[in-house]
Amino acid sequence: MTNSLWLTRARSLAVVLALLPAWSVAHEGHDDEAPVAAGAGMLPRFTAVSDAFELVGVLDGQRLSLYLDHAADNRPAEGARLDLEINGRPVALSPSGGDGRFEALLPEPLPEGEAAVAAVVAVGAANDVLAGTLDIHGHAESGPESAGSPWRTRAPWIAGAVLALVLAAVALRRRAGAGRRSAIGGAA
Repeated sequence: MTNSLWLTRARSLAVVLALLPAWSVAHEGHDDEAPVAAGAGMLPRFTAVSDAFELVGVLDGQRLSLYLDHAADNRPAEGARLDLEINGRPVALSPSGGDGRFEALLPEPLPEGEAAVAAVVAVGAANDVLAGTLDIHGHAESGPESAGSPWRTRAPWIAGAVLALVLAAVALRRRAGAGRRSAIGGAA
């Protein structure tokens, strides 16, 4: 064999070996970890801020957890009294730990969409009114389509197609070069 043939084969082998790691990447069904639920940690929440206070609410089903802090230094508003309304309806709150945390159990789930939240805060002599919006939307369905990027499943096929095109181009170029060499050699 000639040196150019060995060089071409070595280059082709290098391309194939370079693409092998991309083909061995784990994808759906081939990883060892438990699947992560879609929307994990993405519970509906709201914030209501004034110059003096910041109120954060997290909705988990019908359970509403509230965190009231001083806006200036993010210190919990200890000993605060909080009155809350959602869409104009009063919500019964109970203190949870006395450090600016409150809990509420809603009588029924809130409908999807935006809910207006209004709060009246009283800490010592300071009173304030806070307003916010709770945005409630359903979570996306989890499944193979939403589990990861479509590139993960298509990348090996794309790499294979590119490799096939490169090899076909090399073969056509070699064939065209061999045809020219035989035409030149036949004339001599």
